[in-house]
Amino acid sequence: MEYRINFIIYAISSLGNLIGSIFSLFLFYRTGYTFTGWSWNAALVVLGFFTLLQGFSATFLAPNLNQIVRHVQEGTLDFVLLKPIRSQFWLSLHTISPWGIPDLIFGLLIIAYAGTKLNLGIDKYLLTIFPLTCGLVILYSLWFILGATSIWFVKIYNITEVLRGVLEAGRYPITGYPAAYRFFFTFVVPVAFLTTIPAQAMLGQIQFTWLLGAGLLALILFFISTQFWRFALRFYTSASS
Repeated sequence: MEYRINFIIYAISSLGNLIGSIFSLFLFYRTGYTFTGWSWNAALVVLGFFTLLQGFSATFLAPNLNQIVRHVQEGTLDFVLLKPIRSQFWLSLHTISPWGIPDLIFGLLIIAYAGTKLNLGIDKYLLTIFPLTCGLVILYSLWFILGATSIWFVKIYNITEVLRGVLEAGRYPITGYPAAYRFFFTFVVPVAFLTTIPAQAMLGQIQFTWLLGAGLLALILFFISTQFWRFALRFYTSASS
């Protein structure tokens, strides 16, 4: 919080982005159009989870995983590997940035507001804990895998920006996309598991198989991220060699 004005400006920027997202969603619903099976308030739940994930990314993922490139470029990864702690753990949780806090707050407020309008009880909110946790693990694993590729390709900033651009699809319910896109955002880049699945769990519209799939996918991707990092380190030559 040393740069308070910057924080306030970022909060205003986050609020502006949120207003823009709500307005773009409103453009769909103002003429009576609805995403199949999703009312206005239900779609707001999806947007709330998307905003929450944006806040999580800005608070934990971006300030840590984007720094892997810098560590490789400057050779400071040597010092990380010498620490008596798992390098992936240190690289993933070393820094917490306050810039994502506004999105975290706005996301929770939208979810609470939409849930109130839908007359959802506390039990419905609790149902989202598991799929939301799986979504966070999935997002982290994908981001970390891309970050690990900096061992070979130092400049991967554009790749992470492409990932963030693809994840923008999670702003709306996955049923709003054509069949080919739904398949891509479910089985190729699992955007559906980040926002739509947690929202469906909260609304009581989720099948157990999807929850099981979310859990398995999170475990598999996390395992792949750990093994891929160990594999990548075999090709790291350090700053002095």
